[in-house]
This record gives sequence, structure tokens and C-alpha cells, in this order.
Amino acid sequence: MKTKLYILALVLTGFNGFSQVKDTLAEKILIYQLPIGGWGKQLDDKSVVNYNLPIDEVLLKRIKNTGNDHATIDNNATSKEINALIKAFKITKNPDYLKSAEKGIKYLLLMQYKNGGFPQYYPNTGLYRKQITYNDNAMINALMVLYNVAVGKNDFDVIVDYHIKQQSKIAVQKGIECILKTQVLQKGILSIWADQYNEITLQPDKARAFEPISLATGESVGIVRFLMMQPITPEIEKSIRSAIKWFQENKINGYSYNVAKQNGKAVRILAEDKSSVIWARFYDINNNKPLFGDRDGSVKYNYNEVSEERRNGYSWFGDAPAKLIDKEYSKWIGENNLPE
Repeated sequence: MKTKLYILALVLTGFNGFSQVKDTLAEKILIYQLPIGGWGKQLDDKSVVNYNLPIDEVLLKRIKNTGNDHATIDNNATSKEINALIKAFKITKNPDYLKSAEKGIKYLLLMQYKNGGFPQYYPNTGLYRKQITYNDNAMINALMVLYNVAVGKNDFDVIVDYHIKQQSKIAVQKGIECILKTQVLQKGILSIWADQYNEITLQPDKARAFEPISLATGESVGIVRFLMMQPITPEIEKSIRSAIKWFQENKINGYSYNVAKQNGKAVRILAEDKSSVIWARFYDINNNKPLFGDRDGSVKYNYNEVSEERRNGYSWFGDAPAKLIDKEYSKWIGENNLPE
């Protein structure tokens, strides 16, 4: 989906010898943009936003019936649209794409809490949508857009509005402060981060029934990578080193985790593999034991006790910290002339 999203299908349309370059994906993104400036991952009828679909009168009506309560940064929504529009503008110079991207950036600035965190949805505050959300890299995706705006990287040098750039710089700093405040302390020692947090107390919170209060490895990898991009302060250095140490101490040696076909169905298999290292997706926030949530809200400490539906419908292990530890951390140490 991501690959298709960034393929620019260029169409030339003209009148009286004047040609304006348009991007077919960007044109669809303009249509899907909600009045508040963000984008949804679903339409009002709960169908998934799919930019591969041609927009006919029926689909257009469904899009127009979708309100601001669907605006979100979940599942890469809003950030991916802004990124695509910026790329399209870089190639086509079509001012409509830049205008729409800037409106999306203003939405990100609008949704950020004063404490620096980002809710999963805005303005929708139902259920867990108002929580500060690292889950699926939601907050980090938003901060990456604002970081690129602030420093003019990854094609975002096209943003010249002084106020947007200054507000983005402030938002990034507030976001970093929130990240540092929410790194979980275990008996006075910094560990990694939870999936989501209460937006007022900044304490770890639960979201869906199968996402209990816990430490989240995949999302924490993304957080560390974001911190590694920032100018070093004593607080950032301590945060990164502490997270790396936690990853090193809580890896699971001798197992692999893969998806395979059995009787025509995709199943997730945890198997012994002496050459493999993995991490559980969630760890107990107090004792670092791998844990697994289920649809009924129960928490299991044995993977095999998880219901078949959740065992195969959710990714419970991964190896994302491996590259962070083995390559990226060493590179960060070297580039910043820090002691090992």
C-alpha cells in the first residue's frame, strides 16, 4: 500500500496552450481531506479509505458524508497524506497540493496537547481515542512530519510559511519533553515506553481489550530512532542508553516468529530456532515478563493460552530492536563521539 501510495501517476491537462501538471493520487487525497485538515482511515460507513479505488458519484457521496470525528493519526493516516502531497508538489508545483499539506500540518499542530502528547483521534474523544498514543507509531509519525517541517528535510523545504515552521519547532520540542516524561521508570531505572498514556496524568493506560497496560517494544524502537535524530542533551542520551540496555536485557533467544499457511489459512508460528532473537510485543510493566492480551480483556503470560483468533490476528513478537541495537545505536554513538 505504501509503495502504491507514493507512485506518482502524472496526467497533463491543458486549456488554450496552458498545461497544469496534476497527480492522480494527490487529487484523490484532496477529495478525502476532512474539513478540519486531517484525514481518516475509515469513512462514515466504516469502509477503509482506499486510494486505489476510482472515485465515482457513490464513493464521493460517502466521502462527503464523513465528518471530522474520523480525523486521526492512527494507521499512518494524515501523516502519509501530508508526505504524499509534499512529494507531489515537489514534482508538479501544483499549489493546491502544498495548500492541502499545510492544512494537514496545521491539523497536527491543533491536535497536540499542551503536554506535548498526541491523541489517536481529534476531535473525537470517545473511548481510548483521546489517549496519548504511541501505538502503531501514531505520535512518532506526527512528530516526524513536524520535524521535517521544522528543519526542512525530506522535501519539506517547500514549506516557507514562517509561522508553520516556528510552530512545528515548538511542537517537536514539546513532543520530546512528553517522550522523556513518559519513559517508564522501574524501581528508579528507565526502561522503554507503553503503547498509550492517560492524556492528563501521563500514566500508562490500556486501549483495546487485547492491548493491556504494558511496555511496547515495537513502538519504543520508533521512539528511540526519533530521539537519535535530535540534538543530544544529557536527558536524551540517558533516555536512549536506558532503552537500549532494556532491549539488550529482555531479548528472547532461540525462537523465531513467522507467518505460514496451514489449510489455506495464515497462522502465526512461534518456534524454536537457535539462530534467532526476538522480543515480545508487550512486557509486564513491573516485572518485564512477556504478556498477551485477549478479546475478553484477560491477560495471559503463556502465548499458547491466547485464543486462536487473537493468536493469529495480532503480531505478538518481532525483531525490530535487533537492528537498533546492532547497527543504529553503534552508528549514533560514533557520529556523536560518545563513549560506548
